[in-house]
Amino acid sequence: MVTCNHSGALPANLTVMTSPEPASSRAPETEIEQKPLAIDFRAVSGHLADWFSDAARDLPWRQHRSGYHALVSEAMLQQTQVDRVLPAYLRFLERFPTIEALANAPEEAVMASWQGLGYYRRARNLQAAAVRILEDFGGEVPRTARELKTLPGVGRYTAGAVASIVFGERAAIVDGNVARVLARLAANHGRLGERTFDAWTWEQAELMANTARDPGVVNEALMELGALVCTRHAPDCERCPLQADCAGHAEGDPARIPEPRQAGPRKRIHLHVVLIGREGRVLLCRRPGRGLWAGMWEPPTVESDVILEPGQLIERLDAEVEMVHPVEETFEHRTTHRDVVFHVHQADVGEPGSKGEYLWHPLDALDEIGLSNPHLRLINRLREPGLSG
Repeated sequence: MVTCNHSGALPANLTVMTSPEPASSRAPETEIEQKPLAIDFRAVSGHLADWFSDAARDLPWRQHRSGYHALVSEAMLQQTQVDRVLPAYLRFLERFPTIEALANAPEEAVMASWQGLGYYRRARNLQAAAVRILEDFGGEVPRTARELKTLPGVGRYTAGAVASIVFGERAAIVDGNVARVLARLAANHGRLGERTFDAWTWEQAELMANTARDPGVVNEALMELGALVCTRHAPDCERCPLQADCAGHAEGDPARIPEPRQAGPRKRIHLHVVLIGREGRVLLCRRPGRGLWAGMWEPPTVESDVILEPGQLIERLDAEVEMVHPVEETFEHRTTHRDVVFHVHQADVGEPGSKGEYLWHPLDALDEIGLSNPHLRLINRLREPGLSG
């Protein structure tokens, strides 16, 4: 399969999912009892708020609260660690400081500013949400979870986070950190991702939000507690403000609670990439509009289920080359559902093919175009002496 050829989009089953799994793909339900939280919710929310006032990290999206800033930070933080988000968040807001700036920006600029975060569908959804806010809400971010959920890419968690933390609505949130804290408080040994367990966590989170003096603070505190103290593998119970209320701690092994999400099957694919440089520029083609790294740019590439020999690669490549030679050992990149094996080659001479969308792009302006992390890594090979053409 030639991934730069628009006539052959990637199969739908290769689409990267950034939203929760549909019910049909969830693990089979178990018979574990969903225990109610036997706690004084008002007292616990007070302990959380007091702890958060001292322990909260100094993060840029907490310094200036706004609906727009919250939408940007929440989109970036989905499935991405905070230390990777920090520089990207500041860079993104510098380039798109307002809803209007984001809504009216070229998609290419938005994708370039998202570089390094992965899951690029989030960037497209965020821009689509900005357009919807301009068109339907007069440029003002909706203040309620119900209205926020009408925006592209905004689900129950993001809507609850923005509505409660920025606007003070009594809306619940549940992410992995919150689910873990709540499950350990109740010694609920259910499995993450199972329908009954997920429903239970939302019920408990709603009780917490409805009894808290400040639901936004308590929601943030639950997330922060799970991130810093009640961690997945090594909970630090001695530092936890809820230790006395925690049934999981009382059982003696809270790290076993809850059961981890059951991993789905993974697909292994091979991407045979050909670097073609000319006078400080690199030949790129656009990926199909669906599937992995949809609509982004890459060097001429052939995707296959097996490793291809150089002759096979040339036969299946859309770009016009006469000879290719390896320039790097293979390296692997893991995405949500697949293992991608990169095989990097170079062609000393090459031209665009006839089926895809191609361009010659300057090597010193790679931050101006949408490139995935692994593609950026391998293109930088052309900066090495003797490889730039």
